[in-house]
Order: sequence, then C-alpha cells, then structure tokens
Amino acid sequence: MCKESDAVLLGAVGGPKWDSNPQHLKPERALLGLRKELGLYANIRPAKIYSALVGASALKKEIVQDVDIMVVRELTGGLYFGKPAGFEKRNGDEVGFNTMIYSVSEVKRIAESAFEIARRRKKKVCSVDKANILEVSQLWRKVVTDVAKKYPDVELSHMYVDNCSMQLIRNPKQFDVIVTENMFGDILSDEAAMLTGSIGMLASASLGGTVAMYEPVHGSAPDIAGQNKANPIATIASVAMMLKYSFNLGAESDAIENAVEKVLSKGFRTGDIYTEGTTLVGTKEMTEKIVEYI
Repeated sequence: MCKESDAVLLGAVGGPKWDSNPQHLKPERALLGLRKELGLYANIRPAKIYSALVGASALKKEIVQDVDIMVVRELTGGLYFGKPAGFEKRNGDEVGFNTMIYSVSEVKRIAESAFEIARRRKKKVCSVDKANILEVSQLWRKVVTDVAKKYPDVELSHMYVDNCSMQLIRNPKQFDVIVTENMFGDILSDEAAMLTGSIGMLASASLGGTVAMYEPVHGSAPDIAGQNKANPIATIASVAMMLKYSFNLGAESDAIENAVEKVLSKGFRTGDIYTEGTTLVGTKEMTEKIVEYI
C-alpha cells in the first residue's frame, strides 16, 4: 500500500510494553523495514527556532535565536543495517555485535543530497564523522571531500561527532547543513531538536525512493498517550514538508507553517513548551487553532 501511494505520513511507534518482545517483533523493526523497502536513504530534519519560542529553549536566548539547521542523515546503512549482527558465544561468554559498514556509492548519494540542499540555503555543509578512530569514517570523509569538488559554491567543513555534539550546544548558529551517517544522525538530530525547546516541534522527511515518507522526530510518548497532552505541531509540520517535497504545493505548505507561527505568536502552548504567561491548551485545541489560522 505504501509503495502504491504518492507519499507516506507516519505516526510515531514504540513504547515500553513492547521492549521485551523478540527483536523481529519490536515496532521499530517495521519502521526500519519501511525505510529500507522504500529506498529512503536521506532523512532531512530541520531544527529551526520559531521566534515565539526562543524563551522555551533550555539555552540562553542569544545562543538559540535565529538558529536554522538542517540535519541530513543517511538512513539505510551503518550500524542499524550492517551485517553481520547478532548474538553468539565466544570463549564461553555471550556477546552481542553489530557492523558499521558504508560503501562509496552510499556515502556519495547522501553527500550529494546534502550539497543540493545547502545550495538552496546558506551554502555550508558540515560533514560529521569519527575519522580519527574509525576506518568507515575515513572512507566517509574521503568520499564527501571528493563530492564537494562538484559543488565549488558550497563551503565544506569536517567535524568529529563528539565535538559536533558539543558545538550544537555551544554555538549552534555556526551550522547550516549537517550531513552524517545513520547512528550519529539519529543522536545529533534529536539534540538539535531540543535547541528549539521541544522535540515535539520538529518534522522530518525521508527521501530517496519514488515514495517519500514524512514523520515527526519525536517518539510515541506513551506516558501521555490518550490524555490530550501531546504536541501535534511536529506531525502538522511533517504534512507541510509532504506538501512541499512530494506534491510541489509550496504555497499550501507555507500556509501551514505560517499558521503554526501565528498560533505560537498568539501565546498558545501545549505542556511541553508552556511557560508562565502563555495559554496552556491540549492536543485537540492546538490543532483546531492551527486549522483556524490556515
């Protein structure tokens, strides 16, 4: 059904009740399978500060104001998909193992995606790796550097993943487009999300195949499920990305984004972004307000 669609909009999956399931029966495995089957190798996660929410960030206003980062994460390789992986006995001791592996072609296509996106932004790409330790990262850096030669108008820099995690907190405005491998991207994009005040605010697009998939960055938040407390903005913003990237409906996409900005500027907040002096609303009310302003 997904393959026959024009686009896929995915809700968050997972929760503690399934943590003890066998690996192949965990909800997250279906998500990984969807990405693989649809050929979605590029995950695009914007971390942009809404002007009305500068005060909601855990960081100082002068650090987060005007932050606008795009994290481009490779989605179908690395540790999450590398073979061999599993459990076995070695010298009488049980071990678990995963394999981080990337080919030149895999790195090349995600690098090209990042440079193309950067061309439409501030023309800066920061490639994040661990090339001082990992051979796979040394290949990654070599290929990204080669790809950069085709984009002389885009500035390329390299950064180790541990330094990048620090710089995102210390000086996030230095970044425009960050491109990195699967696991590093998983972690760094969630960190970048928190710059905005809440992970419940951010959308993502997974591209590369004939059918793109759009999903909120946040998890399923089982602790507040069904209580009219969850922030709906990330899913709504994912729909805005879907209209833009899959349907080429730029004006309609902008209308949704502008409605979100308007509602926030009017002071309406769900619990995760609530501050004193604003109006606390639930999932349903926040959604209705955004619909009202479209």
